[in-house]
Amino acid sequence: MQTPNQKSWTMPQLMQSTLPEISAFEQVVAELRLSPAQYESSAALKEWVRKNKDQKYVPLDLLKAWGFKVRAEI
Repeated sequence: MQTPNQKSWTMPQLMQSTLPEISAFEQVVAELRLSPAQYESSAALKEWVRKNKDQKYVPLDLLKAWGFKVRAEI
């Protein structure tokens, strides 16, 4: 039996990843292998943003550059 000062390394809360999570936008950009300078010219990224802009994080400057409006949910 464990004493109160002992830690169990099999406890799920101790095994959680400490790596930062990336946004869906960052994941798509990585998959498309785009640099920030390439965002505006990427048709694939523009299509992803068009489909996901109301549910996922997209940089505001990029939305403005493409003329997209985001549905505001209060």
